[in-house]
Amino acid sequence: MVFHSILPKIGAHWLVNLYRSVRKLRSLQTKPSTVAASACTIPAAAGRTVLCDFHGGILRSRALFPYFMLVAFEGGSILRALLLLVSFPLVWILGEHSDASLRVMAFVTFVGLRPRDADLVARAILPKFYMEKLNAEVYDRLWLPAKRKVAVTSTPKVMAEWFLEEYMAADIVVGNELQMIKVGCRCYFTGLLGRLGQLPGGMTEKVLRSEFGVDGGMADVAVVGRSNPLNQLFTSYCKELYVVSWESAKTARLPRERYPKPLIFHDGRLAFLPTAPAMLAFFLFLPLGFILSVIRISIGIVLPYNISFAASALAGVCFRTSGRRVPEAGAKRRGVLFVCTHRTLVDPIMLTAALQKPVPAVTYSLSRLSEIIAPIKTVRLTRDRDHDAAMMSRLLEKGDLAVCPEGTTCREPYLLRFSPLFAELADDMEPVALDAQVTSLYGTTASGHKWLDPLAFFANPVPAYRVEFLGPVPRDQTRAGGRTSAEVANWVQRRLGEALGFECTGLSRRDKYIMLAGNDGVVRK
Repeated sequence: MVFHSILPKIGAHWLVNLYRSVRKLRSLQTKPSTVAASACTIPAAAGRTVLCDFHGGILRSRALFPYFMLVAFEGGSILRALLLLVSFPLVWILGEHSDASLRVMAFVTFVGLRPRDADLVARAILPKFYMEKLNAEVYDRLWLPAKRKVAVTSTPKVMAEWFLEEYMAADIVVGNELQMIKVGCRCYFTGLLGRLGQLPGGMTEKVLRSEFGVDGGMADVAVVGRSNPLNQLFTSYCKELYVVSWESAKTARLPRERYPKPLIFHDGRLAFLPTAPAMLAFFLFLPLGFILSVIRISIGIVLPYNISFAASALAGVCFRTSGRRVPEAGAKRRGVLFVCTHRTLVDPIMLTAALQKPVPAVTYSLSRLSEIIAPIKTVRLTRDRDHDAAMMSRLLEKGDLAVCPEGTTCREPYLLRFSPLFAELADDMEPVALDAQVTSLYGTTASGHKWLDPLAFFANPVPAYRVEFLGPVPRDQTRAGGRTSAEVANWVQRRLGEALGFECTGLSRRDKYIMLAGNDGVVRK
């Protein structure tokens, strides 16, 4: 009786093992040649069709959670980011690249989010973090010289498509589509994905071959990362398959000067890649950071200049100044025009602290709260050239004046185009190189709430500022020396760029706001 009951189970077990063995043997026979990718094994891809796994192939990191966190924090809210962090233990248990984990992260990140907000994050925030993680070997030897480029991403397509098409010149981007629902006249993401591993819209094998555009529907070379469920779908469509190892990816960082496009503009508050441990430390420090920010701002408003330096240092602010000249004896008819680079909204305040005296500043878009709490006089420009010139001239008659000719802030090591208006108002000018360093939160934003800028900057653990006075502009480089206002502006821009090690550009504040926020950057009354 026992033998008759066990025999069918043994037979079924043998049949299952036989089926698995045959299936494995067939997969080995049809599987393309696989090589661990390194600098010496990745082939030249000139004139060939390549297929790359975005996370782990094009990027050095296989992590997905940080990029979902960026969308949740920057496109959603701090509460949504906190909820995503709380869900990370579940994601870790299920496996970050598993179907279930991707669905959990996508739902928490995108449910109720407007497509416009997700698009702004994809265009203005994610490219910076993607570029910092590009794999130099894959990019230089395979992706750049390829004739046709196909990229595969495990994340929702909206997170990577813009970067891959605009920066990486991808011909095809394959990823999951998010479902949307229309409420009234607005659309919102439901947070639900299509079935992982299937192409958008249920593309068949015939359509996939036509998308590749090569004979037999086969890509010449594919580079993939490990533990990506989408890889199984595409390994049968390539002739050569290279798997990027973690060891080779760690040392393949792409230098800034070799980026596909210069990274000049980017937005968002987070100044670090938000991995789960980093975000946990961030949320734990945030209450203390808010308290420190209020204390540091109060020091600048309440205390006199001669003791604010020491008090700020005790509160954790790192402040360096150099090149300050002693004012010449004797009365002057007009004040000195300090021409500054623009890194944050507190630039004029830092200049005032370095000079140990209040210096009025002119500005474009400034929130009402920033005007109220500013310890110096701020004057809003109207964009009427004649009116602004007359107002600045009156201020110079009364004393010194600070101006930022870029008209807006820039975080990266670039200087935007200098407006030549300042060169028409004074010959007694002094360039001042200002630079700010943060580790947690940026003190500027193009699409967010500008009234939070000072709070965000001073909420960093150790916010750092550098103020370097470069001396008066030589007379032969001013309008009194026969130069035009544009030539004076360009000379001052180059001088400041040399002092900071920044590259000069011809881009304007309008270019920045159109790209990052979709507007002209004016705070409406």
